[in-house]
Amino acid sequence: MKYIYFIACFNAFFFLGLLLHKKPKLQHDRILIFWLLYLGIAIGTYVLTMGFFPSAPFLSSGIIALFLLHGPFMYLYIFALTSNHEGFKIDKLWHFAPFAAFILYLLVASGFPAYSQGIRVDHVTQGAAKQPLLFLLFLVLTALSGPMYFFLAHQRFRQIKESIHHFTSRDIDLDWLGKLIYTFGVIWTIFIIIAVIHHVFHLFSIAFCINGLFLSLSAFIILIGYFGLKQKGIFISYVLEEPNKPIAEKKVKYAASRLKDADLKKCFHKIDNYFEAKKPYLDPDLTLPKLAESLNVPTHHLSQVVNEMHGRNFFDFINQFRVEEVKRKIQDTNFQNYSLLGIALESGFNSKSAFNRVFKKITGFTPSEYKKQL
Repeated sequence: MKYIYFIACFNAFFFLGLLLHKKPKLQHDRILIFWLLYLGIAIGTYVLTMGFFPSAPFLSSGIIALFLLHGPFMYLYIFALTSNHEGFKIDKLWHFAPFAAFILYLLVASGFPAYSQGIRVDHVTQGAAKQPLLFLLFLVLTALSGPMYFFLAHQRFRQIKESIHHFTSRDIDLDWLGKLIYTFGVIWTIFIIIAVIHHVFHLFSIAFCINGLFLSLSAFIILIGYFGLKQKGIFISYVLEEPNKPIAEKKVKYAASRLKDADLKKCFHKIDNYFEAKKPYLDPDLTLPKLAESLNVPTHHLSQVVNEMHGRNFFDFINQFRVEEVKRKIQDTNFQNYSLLGIALESGFNSKSAFNRVFKKITGFTPSEYKKQL
């Protein structure tokens, strides 16, 4: 089991090194840096002190307090990933207040031997000492923290897909991250429940509960690193449009600077002429702000034209042109020696999976089925 912990600890610092060399660093990158640093230190500390756990009450309690950090880091990372804020807001630090309060409580309690005799994570008490009520409250807070933050992170993550489709034409697959959060949250909650059962009914062992939680953290590090490198969803830079504004607020924004019908049609024709002449959809990294800058129109005006005149989000709007480009090149003699994937990449798609999925969604056929029908 120690080998798994060491591998996870090494991976945490390895991925931390990758992020430190990433440029530019966005807000979610900086949060992930501190998150990986915390995970590496937490697992490293535990594996080095396993022989003293839980015989060293304050050391064991301090390690338990570390579990108050994982949930906030996960939630703040997802929050930053789905936001368009450049800097870290100081008001977000309150998420770490329970951990700071727990550590401060342990430090103060250590100065009162008679009081601190009951501060233990197992059921072995010294003399007639009972566990202090405040210590029990911190344990309950630690148990509730993980499941609560996993739920909040999962709810926030569900907003990513729609935000991506309104902002970029690139297929950014973060489904794996949503599944990882959901799966990890369920497993973590199960071990928390087991720990509560142990504490209340004296079933299982404290070592089983703590090992299960740290094994979960280790698996999380290994998987987030593997999928992050494979899918390039973590170690690349992109910013998402703010997704959590109420619909009414978005309508007010449009109403304040809304294009009139004549201007809307004028902008519509300007976009069509630009697409016919320049073919900007061939750029696989085309985004709404980048296209708006090229057209010299405000981003929200371009978004209004795409949504109202074309009846699509930005992702579907751009990929409709790419599909038509693929269909044209399939019949072009200059591309007879190209594979379907080669044609797709020449037409602005950034991956085979994105090409196949989008092409079938728009045409109703897979690319190979469409080619056979010609």
